[in-house]
Amino acid sequence: MEQNNPLVFEVKLTAKELWKFSMYHSNKGMAGIFNVIFSLAAIFLLITRWSVISITYRVVFLICALMFTVWQPWLLYLKSARQAKKPAIADGMILSFSREGIVVSQGGSGLELIWDNISRAEQTGSMIIIYMDKVHAYLLPGSVEEEKKTQLMELLKEQLPPERRKRI
Repeated sequence: MEQNNPLVFEVKLTAKELWKFSMYHSNKGMAGIFNVIFSLAAIFLLITRWSVISITYRVVFLICALMFTVWQPWLLYLKSARQAKKPAIADGMILSFSREGIVVSQGGSGLELIWDNISRAEQTGSMIIIYMDKVHAYLLPGSVEEEKKTQLMELLKEQLPPERRKRI
């Protein structure tokens, strides 16, 4: 694909950036609401019933309270740290955006995507996520240049209809 005036981003994701993405995905929507309600209910029951419940129930409520507040984030971080060490992530990639589409280059090979192949784009905090489908996405972390990021946001607004953009 011949690109005219592409916006080029060199992306090398860290474990922390992958972790933020994983946390966002595991806690958005109804799952996130459930996690919060479940954790708060466990904490509430642990505090209000401490003196009348057995040690077994105290341990169960403590485990429930820590499940989504401590263990899940810790496990997601460990997974992200392992992912960050894999060559596909550690070597980084180059993302080129233009009116013609997106070119993803990594290790001498490339993938060309037209805008119709992008299922959606969204911004969460300082990260921009470009989804190919429900499973595959490209991440642009908050560390990218602000000027280029602004230009990319304008390009996304131009190329994607509003229903395929979120917070952009």
